[in-house]
Amino acid sequence: MTAQKWRYGTMSRSPRLWVYVLAVAGALSPTLTLAHGSASGEPTFSSLFTAWEFEPFVMAAALIAAWAYFAAVRSVNRAHPKAPFPEKRSVFFFSGLAVLLLATLSPIAAYDGDLLSVHMWQHMLITLVAAPLMLLGTPVTLALRVASPQARKRWLLPILHSRVIKAVTFPVVAWVFLAGTMWISHFSPLYNAALENSWLHRFEHAWYLLAALLFWWQVIGADPTPWRMNHPVRMLYVFLQMPQNSFLGLAFYSSGNVLYDHYANLERTWGPSPLTDQQFAGGSMWVFGDLFFFVALVCLALGWIRHEERRTKVLDAALERERDLRASADLA
Repeated sequence: MTAQKWRYGTMSRSPRLWVYVLAVAGALSPTLTLAHGSASGEPTFSSLFTAWEFEPFVMAAALIAAWAYFAAVRSVNRAHPKAPFPEKRSVFFFSGLAVLLLATLSPIAAYDGDLLSVHMWQHMLITLVAAPLMLLGTPVTLALRVASPQARKRWLLPILHSRVIKAVTFPVVAWVFLAGTMWISHFSPLYNAALENSWLHRFEHAWYLLAALLFWWQVIGADPTPWRMNHPVRMLYVFLQMPQNSFLGLAFYSSGNVLYDHYANLERTWGPSPLTDQQFAGGSMWVFGDLFFFVALVCLALGWIRHEERRTKVLDAALERERDLRASADLA
């Protein structure tokens, strides 16, 4: 099957199938997911490998994303064998998708309703690991490459340059959106309600992922974006997230009261007390959250160095050509 047939044949029929998959998954999810209002049994060595949640909606969405990305890469490689899609980009994307599934389906998800510290790690994996890894897979670039010239001109580029995308990806807006998401979600009734309601919990995870994608899109800069920041500004952009993350973690760590009724009233006979667990959660966000941002700063610094090295080589080559032209003119 040619790339053209794949774009307009298979792709035109497949979305209908996936709509049915999502509809069935959504119908089954309320009955198949674990209830967040009841305590799980005490974790054991074996349960760390077997206590996986069966989340049809999440699994179906991840399957669609993985299939679409893989099919797009295959189509690009077939159409452009001399300029295939970089393999490292695929590794990044599928690694991010794997981390996202680890956070939402593994024992981390099974015990997020029992321990706030586990719940905090779940959110850090979504916002600080899964989102940037998926963006390093350059899904926007892949979509532009796999699309036909007509689709690219009529749909993708107008959407990419639309007022809505320009507004939500404006660096200040994206920065405030992520910071505001963390503070509002943790210090509003939504957080406790999400622990009791499966659909609110899914919404919370989708909200976190969206906020993280908008934030890291500007930092990574590998995909086309309406706003292009240079490396020093990117580093400042990331660095300024560290203080608010630290203060948020310290707010949990230093609180003398359990902040969420769900954890305070949960009949759990194992593990740390709710207040001690809350301190673990705050400490994890403070220390490891800042560590994730620090790693991002180091990566940005290395990227800045490589960028300057490439720029220097280009300038040196231009100067060399200019000297050769002058030498040729003098000889003439």
